[in-house]
Amino acid sequence: MIKNQLSDEICLKRTHPHTPDLRDEYFRDQTKIIHSLPFRRLKHKTQVFFAPNNDHICTRIEHVLHVATIAASICKGLNKSGKWELSEDMAYAIGLGHDIGHAPFGHEGERAIDACIRPKRFLHEVNSYRVVEHLANYGEGLNLTFAVKDGIICHCGEDFANNQLRPAQKPNDLESITGRNQMPSTYEGCVVRLSDKIAYLGRDIEDAIKADLITTNDIPKEVREEIGTSNGEIINTLTLDLINHCKDHDFIGFSDEKFELISKLRTFNYERIYHNEQMRQRKETIDKCIRDLFDYFRQLFKRYNFDYEAYGREGKQTARSFANYMKSMQRVYHQDETLIDTIIADYIAGMTDSFALDVMEDVILPNSIKFFN
Repeated sequence: MIKNQLSDEICLKRTHPHTPDLRDEYFRDQTKIIHSLPFRRLKHKTQVFFAPNNDHICTRIEHVLHVATIAASICKGLNKSGKWELSEDMAYAIGLGHDIGHAPFGHEGERAIDACIRPKRFLHEVNSYRVVEHLANYGEGLNLTFAVKDGIICHCGEDFANNQLRPAQKPNDLESITGRNQMPSTYEGCVVRLSDKIAYLGRDIEDAIKADLITTNDIPKEVREEIGTSNGEIINTLTLDLINHCKDHDFIGFSDEKFELISKLRTFNYERIYHNEQMRQRKETIDKCIRDLFDYFRQLFKRYNFDYEAYGREGKQTARSFANYMKSMQRVYHQDETLIDTIIADYIAGMTDSFALDVMEDVILPNSIKFFN
């Protein structure tokens, strides 16, 4: 039987003591994530296309639901082979939470924040862990199990170099992870890592077709014939391939044939969708807006520091909202002036696309003059 080498004691460990109830512990993590404010905001955060005015374009909340269901399906399929013993609930919880700390405007927003806080890095995986462990519930965190937090911080779906995923040889030190080179500590985490790929490759194609960036015939012929052209076809083909390939192995990965086609599809998506000229122009706009917001909040803090009431003198709602945010998160920031870039990054990363656009408008446009006579 292939299963995790970690004990239940390690996998189920939480940062703070809690009272068990009738729910499975990983199902309990699912409910903690779903009921959190950061999860709710994912419905208005970009997957690929910024602030879409079409209800049928994928947002970040749809993406995490795809990842969660795909990961649980893979675990169920492997368990039915009789040679694996995986937790479907753990995989589903990791999938729900894996992008909970994602910035607005997708990866462009992530890169823009990263550029503003160098040499420290901003990576959405690391920030997702930061959200569930340190920021959610006004600094109390969600108190998730170790296995779910580990899967969240190690979920990197951008890694296409390794097609045979095995868990890390010992439990990860989650607080010390700052990059993307760490494997998850569980097989379920490995499953989510590949489910992330399955979820976004096909969905991004569907949205790009709706946006008239590509047509179905533009997709490489071998990909169309062997994997499919719709999101449903691609998910079904790759999920079944992974289950059938792994049921007789001790790793998580696709067949060599399908992995080669996945790499071709990824190259196509980058060339024709993510690096499309229209997308490039939007990237430049987002980069400038995020830089401007960082500069604005830095100047605000330079004037008022942690004098929360003073921010109202600016006459802008954005200034008051920023002060209210810092005040509500005192247990995290402890009025430490050296953390200002971290505070700003946390604040901007938590924004939805729509809220970020409203803030940009409030910051950039002059206040109207009030006439009383």
